Amino acid sequence: MAISIIGGGRVGGALADLCAERGLPCHLITRDAGWEALGAPAGEPVLVTVRNDDLDGVLARLPAQRRGDLVLIQNGMLRPWIRARGLDGVTRGLLFFAVSRRGDRPEPGGASPFTGPHAEAVVAWLSRLEIPAEVVGAGEFAAVELEKLIWNSAFGLLCQVHAESVGTIVDGRAAQLRALVAEMAAVGEAALAVPLELDPLFDRLCAYSRSIASYRGAVKEWPWRNGWFVQAAKERAVATPVHDGLLAQAGLAG
Repeated sequence: MAISIIGGGRVGGALADLCAERGLPCHLITRDAGWEALGAPAGEPVLVTVRNDDLDGVLARLPAQRRGDLVLIQNGMLRPWIRARGLDGVTRGLLFFAVSRRGDRPEPGGASPFTGPHAEAVVAWLSRLEIPAEVVGAGEFAAVELEKLIWNSAFGLLCQVHAESVGTIVDGRAAQLRALVAEMAAVGEAALAVPLELDPLFDRLCAYSRSIASYRGAVKEWPWRNGWFVQAAKERAVATPVHDGLLAQAGLAG
């Protein structure tokens, strides 16, 4: 299998480097080079590692016969974008490894979940790169997807409002954090029909934050993260006073 990787940034470049080290076939596609590799017949995974806002540009350049080969690994709520573009059958993944800067090796932080038609192939490929990964069902993936979205959105907002690290937020603002997580979980459950038990969810989020206690997040990728919670809450009449109040403190639209 010769996997194609679209995006030569930190993640895409690191994965391509690992392939080169191990002699595994890989097509690295950047903004300016490599797109001819996608002219091949359908059937092999096309891993997309670009930022969310660049996804439309990728889709515009992708040959029609390769749409079903897409493997999307972006953080944030991609489901509305996927649905609007008729891509409901593509493979999804979430990466639980870090690449701090371009040229660094990936640092695994847990098994990366994948679901969809190319999930088994991608998991086998990552295993050969010594990156833990696992195949999961669509329901399990949705729960992990929502949990990661809550972590990014809740801690990003609290870190920005209070100018504190995630570890300090956990230790010093637990009540506010719990209230925010509860609101986001309620929105996610209403939108995705994914039940999340608050106590174990909150404990997992705090445990992960303590493992990277010095990290300071911020509000990023608004329409894919906090902005999605705002819109989904309005559409489903879910009250989110804590989220709304923190957004106002941060000077962001609620």
